[in-house]
Amino acid sequence: MSERNVLGGPLEECGTDPVTGYYRTGSCVPSAGHPGGHSVCVVVTADFLAHQREIGNDLSSPRPELGFPGLEPGMRWCVLAPRWLQSYHAGRAAPVVLAATHERALEVVDRLALLEHAVDVPDDPSSLLT
Repeated sequence: MSERNVLGGPLEECGTDPVTGYYRTGSCVPSAGHPGGHSVCVVVTADFLAHQREIGNDLSSPRPELGFPGLEPGMRWCVLAPRWLQSYHAGRAAPVVLAATHERALEVVDRLALLEHAVDVPDDPSSLLT
């Protein structure tokens, strides 16, 4: 079975510079046992990074021991759906790449919230409302 995105199509790659994803494959395939998991593909912004740091999720500091270079605005990264939702509720959500966001994000985040912050809206966005 192939992985699906929130649009219902094949899951596209999120980012490889740096390589993202729970499994470091470049795709937002979530780990088992975590609702939503690392399923939301975002384009990080300075505001999103600052908010994540404020809530205890420092994504901008390098962690060489984990092979993590630290993120800078403009990079694409797979984030935990609950963490993205926290920033959404705070009005500080990062833009979302829908085609690279795993369908399991919908376990945690409402489709309309993702659409509201989408940077890749399909030709017929009404298809997202079903």
